[in-house]
Amino acid sequence: MNRPVLLLSSPPLHTPAFPTSSPEQEVVRPEPLEEAHAQILRRYPKMRSFLVVRHGRLIYERYYNEAGPGTLHDLRSATKSITSTLAGIAVSRRELPGLDEPLMPYLRDYARKTTDPLLEEVLTLRRLLTMSTGFRWQTGKTLGEPLIHRFHRSRAWTSFALSLPVDAHMAGVFQYRSIDSHLISVLISECCGTDAYSYARQHLFGPLGIEYAAWSSSPEAHTMGHIGLYLTARDMAKFGLCCLNKGLWQNRPVIPEAWLEQALTRQLDGYPAFGDYGYQWWTGRMCGQPFSCAHGHGGQQIYLFPELDAVVVFTADSKVSRWRNPRSLLQQHILGSME
Repeated sequence: MNRPVLLLSSPPLHTPAFPTSSPEQEVVRPEPLEEAHAQILRRYPKMRSFLVVRHGRLIYERYYNEAGPGTLHDLRSATKSITSTLAGIAVSRRELPGLDEPLMPYLRDYARKTTDPLLEEVLTLRRLLTMSTGFRWQTGKTLGEPLIHRFHRSRAWTSFALSLPVDAHMAGVFQYRSIDSHLISVLISECCGTDAYSYARQHLFGPLGIEYAAWSSSPEAHTMGHIGLYLTARDMAKFGLCCLNKGLWQNRPVIPEAWLEQALTRQLDGYPAFGDYGYQWWTGRMCGQPFSCAHGHGGQQIYLFPELDAVVVFTADSKVSRWRNPRSLLQQHILGSME
C-alpha cells in the first residue's frame, strides 16, 4: 500500500506570536475558566491544549500532556474547514470554477469506466463544500465512516471516490462524507497548478504568519483535503480569529468576507449532536450564542462566537477510538464567563 506522505515546512524556531491580555481586561470572569481547566485535569486525560481569545487577544492558555505553544497538533477533520477556506480564496481569485459549474471536465482524467453518469450533473463545488454530492457512503452517529478505510487503502484516492455510485435522492442532501472534502483539494491541484498545502502557504498561512505546519498528502501527491493538517494551537486560534474578523488579519484582507458569510452560515440541515452545515463548517447556537465550529476526531476544535467576539480552541490526542467532547466545557463554564 502506498502510504500518505507528511510534508513539513520550517522548524519551530519560536513560539507563534499572539497578542495577549488578561480575562479581566477583556471583561471575562477568570473563575469559570479556571474551573474548566480543573475539569480538564479531572475528566479529559487526553487533552493537549485549551485556549480562549477575546477581543482579538489571547486571554487564557493551558497545555497538557507535555504539549506547549510550539507543539503541532493533528487537526483531523478540522482540516476540512481550512480546505474550504482555500477554496474560497481560489474562487475569489477566479482560479476555481463557479459554485454550480459541473466539475467532471476538470476531473475527467481520474474517471473510470464505472463512473456514474449522474456525476456529470450533480458534481459541483457547492455540493462538495456542503457534503451533498450523493455519493453512496456510510456515516455513523458520531461521524464514523466505515468506508474511509477502503478509501485510504486505495492507491488512487480520486478514482476511488469518483467510482462510487450516486444515489440521486441524496444529491443535495447533507451526509457527512470525507471524500467530498478531499475532492476539493484535488480540484485545487488541478485548477491552481499547485497542491493545496503549497497554496495555503502562499495565500493563507503566509499572510497569517503561520511558519510551522505540516500537511499529509495522498498516494497521488494531492494534499489531503479531509484530514492530515498539523498546526500549533496558537495558529489554530489565529486562523479562527481571522475568520471571526470577516477575513481580516492585522487590518489586511486574507479571506474573502463574502465567502465567509456563506461558509459560516447554515447551508443545509446537519446532525442534531453537531449542528447544521455550512461550507465544511458546523454552525448553530449554543447557550443562546450563534457559533461556527471546525471539528476533528478526538476533540480538535476551533469555535467562533461572533456575538461574544471570542474564539476557543481545544486540541487532544487524535489517536483514540473513544473520547469526551469538550463542548460541555463551553456550555457549563466558558460561555457563561463572558455574558
